[in-house]
Amino acid sequence: MKKLSITLALVALFTFGFNYQTVQAQDGAAETTEEVVATEETTEEVVATEEPAAEAAPAEEAAPAEETSGHKVLLEKFIEGGAGFMSLVLVCLIFGLAFCIERIISLSLASTNAKKLLNAVESNLENGNVEGAKEVCKASRSPIASIMHQGLNRTKDGLDIVEKSVLAYGSVEMGRMERGLTWISLAIGLAPMLGFMGTVIGMIGAFDAIEAAGDISPTVVAGGIKVALLTTVFGLVVAIILQIFYNYIVTRIDSITNDMEDASISFIDMLKKHKIVE
Repeated sequence: MKKLSITLALVALFTFGFNYQTVQAQDGAAETTEEVVATEETTEEVVATEEPAAEAAPAEEAAPAEETSGHKVLLEKFIEGGAGFMSLVLVCLIFGLAFCIERIISLSLASTNAKKLLNAVESNLENGNVEGAKEVCKASRSPIASIMHQGLNRTKDGLDIVEKSVLAYGSVEMGRMERGLTWISLAIGLAPMLGFMGTVIGMIGAFDAIEAAGDISPTVVAGGIKVALLTTVFGLVVAIILQIFYNYIVTRIDSITNDMEDASISFIDMLKKHKIVE
């Protein structure tokens, strides 16, 4: 699962890098086209002054403005915000989402029907078939099955050892389910901090422009303030997205943990009922 999160992050980085280069290439091509058109217009004006005026041609209808896709607008705003801090905020988003997706997949695989699993184990224990109950637990990837399997391995050591084994291995499974949440929390806290840092740097740039110009005007300070606002917005958006995923993951973990506790109690009672341990 750790390799999966790293792979997802790398794929997202390469994808965004390709789109970023495409937008830059399109912007460069647009600038070149504008220069050529300006040159042609200048030539036509010179020719028009030398030739006698002709009858005015009917005005051509203005071509409809090309609609800009939301994806392209997002990339343009990202570039306008500055590649430095915006790239760091993007890295927080990519790696945070990679860990979120890895956790969601892992928890989905860990989820199971606890009641059905307990019935399958009890049907074997009723006949004294401990090995069959172990095979049922091995066939499931859920933490509940792993806990019961550890308890079944220690049935010969007595009830106290089984209870301690179930309790200890439950803590191990809890640690496995919570693995990676620290990195998600780090991305949630770091993204807005980087955005605010970009805001401060943008405002410093705006005041530097005012000092250089010797005058306060919207044109002078607009660039720095725009960069400041864009970095803040992107940082907050990243934090909001990751926070939603984080809360969903924590909710799933709490649900599985409650199922683990209930199943552990039922499992111990099952061992006592069928006199597997004493």
